[in-house]
Amino acid sequence: MTIEILVPDLPESVADATVATWHKQPGDAVQRDEVLVEIETDKVVLEVPAPDDGVLEAILEEEGATVLSKQLLAKLKPGAVAGEPTTDKAESSEASPDKRHKASLSEESNDALSPAVRRLLAEHNLEASDVKGTGVGGRITREDVEAHLAKPAASAPAEKEQAVDVPAAARSEKRVPMTRLRKTVANRLLEAKNSTAMLTTFNEVNMKPIMDLRAQYKDQFEKRHDVRLGFMSFYVKAVTEALKRYPEVNASIDGDDIVYHNYFDISMAVSTPRGLVTPVLKNCDQLGFADIEKGIKELAVKGRDGKLQVEDLMGGNFTITNGGVFGSLMSTPIINPPQSAILGMHKIQDRPMAVDGKVEILPMMYLALSYDHRLIDGRESVGFLVTIKELLEDPARLLLDV
Repeated sequence: MTIEILVPDLPESVADATVATWHKQPGDAVQRDEVLVEIETDKVVLEVPAPDDGVLEAILEEEGATVLSKQLLAKLKPGAVAGEPTTDKAESSEASPDKRHKASLSEESNDALSPAVRRLLAEHNLEASDVKGTGVGGRITREDVEAHLAKPAASAPAEKEQAVDVPAAARSEKRVPMTRLRKTVANRLLEAKNSTAMLTTFNEVNMKPIMDLRAQYKDQFEKRHDVRLGFMSFYVKAVTEALKRYPEVNASIDGDDIVYHNYFDISMAVSTPRGLVTPVLKNCDQLGFADIEKGIKELAVKGRDGKLQVEDLMGGNFTITNGGVFGSLMSTPIINPPQSAILGMHKIQDRPMAVDGKVEILPMMYLALSYDHRLIDGRESVGFLVTIKELLEDPARLLLDV
């Protein structure tokens, strides 16, 4: 008796998915709930666990294959012991040393590598011959590449000497397939540029009051709430208050109708190893500073570990993106459809400013609001941005609601 491993139910908005990475190969022993394969959709990565202990008998959809909901991925033989013959694929792993050597040589070619492994090799400028494969027939897996990268660079000087001897004409190119997430991001950005009347307005904010307040209370805050007090909670609070005062910015266009939202779900642009995602922090008007910081931390960890669920990405009325963490001084962020506006935060940098007729050095930050001019006029956009500026420069107003 065998157990069929099926593609999990895909969200309604997702038509198909791609087999990203197999963590087990035919003939490998698996334990119940151990992850067998990762399925990549346009939005999230789904993990498919083993339903029972046993041996993976056969893989029917290789890495890179496009699959549908409930499609057969593999077969599992429950209760079997690793090393027992199951299928031709499993028996091939017990072949003679000469056959294994030939298989190893053939599978080390770039064509035999999975898309996930090819991407990792390209990102870190590695060749297949640099990595020792531990998969079936010497096949290189993602874990092999990660283990190779984790090793200390003991041979760096030798490699550097070899690099000097390489002739200048020895140039090469690498072609790496785009991930489904990257394709989706590209399409949505192009859609935003082509389907909205996007305009960006700028302002600047003096961050000294918030920095002083944070320095004064950060230790007590962390001790009481078990989470660090960052800048994002101030940004979210200021944006939420500004959205209350300017409902057009919290609205969206649906055909010939304008949809005004009476709730405040804010998307956070997060850069992950797989690409840009915008998880949503919901009901921000009902959250305190500590709840906001905990929510942002949880979403960031999920994004980093690839654990975001579809429900984490659904909805969102407004987006905050913080390019300042990468050193960006000023930018024009692109709207995240169907939303009507996005706020860009940037690097906090000391600059000479005129204060009461005197020059002072203050930590200043540029704000950028990109908005859909079909829905939001200049008066609302500028007023919205000035409201955020005033709330950040006088954070006591966030507590007093003035």
